[in-house]
Amino acid sequence: MQKRSSLAAIIAWCLYDSAAASFSIVVITFIFATYFTKQIAENPIIGTYQWANAASLAGLIVALTSPLFGAIADHAGYHKRWLFFFTALCVISTALLWFAYPHQAVYFTLTCMVLGTIGFEIALVFYNAFLPSLAPKNYLGRLSGWGWGCGYLGGILALSLVLVLFVKFNVFHLDTQAAEQVRIAGPFVAIWYAILALPLFFLVPDLPMAPVPLSQAIRLGWRELISTLKKLAHEKNIFLYLISHMIYTDGLNTLFAFGGIYAAGTYGLSFAEVLLLGITMNITAGLGAISLGWMDDYLGSKVTVIVSLISMIVLGVPILFLHSKYLFWVMAVLLCIFVGPVQSASRSLMVRLMADKETATEMFGLYALSGKITAFIGPWLLGVMTLMFNSQRVGMATVLVFFAIGAMLLWPVRERM
Repeated sequence: MQKRSSLAAIIAWCLYDSAAASFSIVVITFIFATYFTKQIAENPIIGTYQWANAASLAGLIVALTSPLFGAIADHAGYHKRWLFFFTALCVISTALLWFAYPHQAVYFTLTCMVLGTIGFEIALVFYNAFLPSLAPKNYLGRLSGWGWGCGYLGGILALSLVLVLFVKFNVFHLDTQAAEQVRIAGPFVAIWYAILALPLFFLVPDLPMAPVPLSQAIRLGWRELISTLKKLAHEKNIFLYLISHMIYTDGLNTLFAFGGIYAAGTYGLSFAEVLLLGITMNITAGLGAISLGWMDDYLGSKVTVIVSLISMIVLGVPILFLHSKYLFWVMAVLLCIFVGPVQSASRSLMVRLMADKETATEMFGLYALSGKITAFIGPWLLGVMTLMFNSQRVGMATVLVFFAIGAMLLWPVRERM
């Protein structure tokens, strides 16, 4: 494994996080999730249910395909080509959201969201696989944290520009009756993603691999994936971690997907207020990911994840019962300090638990699998509980249950330092 990487390669790797985060933050969490439930769907309750079902479908597809793509790439090589393909899928799907017209584009919008999410999530499998080659073990936590921090900061900047240029001041005099000031966020994110992702393809060396023909790589990848899955049953340590990661990541993904919807529906935040909240929350999440990277390297990734999950539960409970939107802001911002560390430490913990770095892409495929195999459950459960009790508060309460179960399952995992 390469112990030292050029500063340019590390910066380019971190910039890709800034690129990808714009899709997650602007499209999935704040702009289009809220726009869909308020202006495209029949009403916010049905819209929440439809968005949840689409998110579940995307998660299921990612869960079923990402480990196989990872295993194939470990044999066929060309990791950057795979990364480029799925990045392009996300970019194109996001650009097409310009045609998500209000009151008439329900299934078109959901289709673009599903395809964009598939491209976004599988691209991250290949992106994450570069981490072991960019940093020695005693810097994994910090580099992972820097990447997540750059992602949040990039997402903040993208969200801020959408807010200032389009939503709040409508600098380009877009037609608000046709929601152009909101729909333009799709093409804007597509351009942002494409530009900031480019340096990685030029500056980060591709992972070393003796490529074989694609047809043979598919056969080898499939056999190796089956073999790895069989071995996981006997690898209690990493198997338990993947189960834990599966559960608490389901809670995180649900929180991201429905945070803006919850803020708008339960606390009555306007579009502009939801965007301002998103900016504030992502600043704290980014600072948390960067500043707590030291905890990862000095105290361990497992400790960082558990402490962060417990903190999110403690801060999340009041959010379910508060009625003041100003107190909601305070608690939501404090909670987000620990969101970044959960994500960055989870990624570095995966690297620390790997026995063989040569299969990094396959292992990160399994990592993605653990984050997505039950990804349909969180949004589905939130949607069902919201619909059943006609309450977004009840739906959002399910997220904290996922955090608690994930933390308990992670406790017995033994970390290789």
